[in-house]
Amino acid sequence: MRRIERAFVTLNGAILVLGLAAMSVIVGWNVAGRYLTGNSLTWADEVARYSMIWLTFLGSGLALRHGAHAAITNAQDALPGRGQRILRLAILLVLFAFFGFMVWVGWDYMQRMRFQRTPATRISFAYIYAAMPVGFALLIVHLLFVARSYVETLSFRELEGDGAQAAKE
Repeated sequence: MRRIERAFVTLNGAILVLGLAAMSVIVGWNVAGRYLTGNSLTWADEVARYSMIWLTFLGSGLALRHGAHAAITNAQDALPGRGQRILRLAILLVLFAFFGFMVWVGWDYMQRMRFQRTPATRISFAYIYAAMPVGFALLIVHLLFVARSYVETLSFRELEGDGAQAAKE
């Protein structure tokens, strides 16, 4: 199971790195072209915008597993150990329900937008809005991987060789 989790996290991170690199090259090329030649790519701003949307949704699962999303823990900290675990379990169940709901809402919205086209690239908006159900599905998978350690110890289990773990040593 750890091998599957490690491969999943590595693949998710690699896709983010490649996407960010591609977006940086496109934006950089467009800026250079605009100032050096007076011409710019008509589609660059649109591709950069939609890439940022996709990168946000694809990266949210990795942020979740590292505890990087905003959290308010005052109520939890005031509870005894067993109460904290019960509250974390309730939070986990609410998150699973919310993420599942958002996959459904995102899928529905994606289906509604499939006939509209983007202005510059003329691709279906369904491909843009697919980021929402895909991103929330990834959040569910990441949450499944860290759920047990979150409920038991309020920690997000680090993988061996993970950058955060290596930084601690």
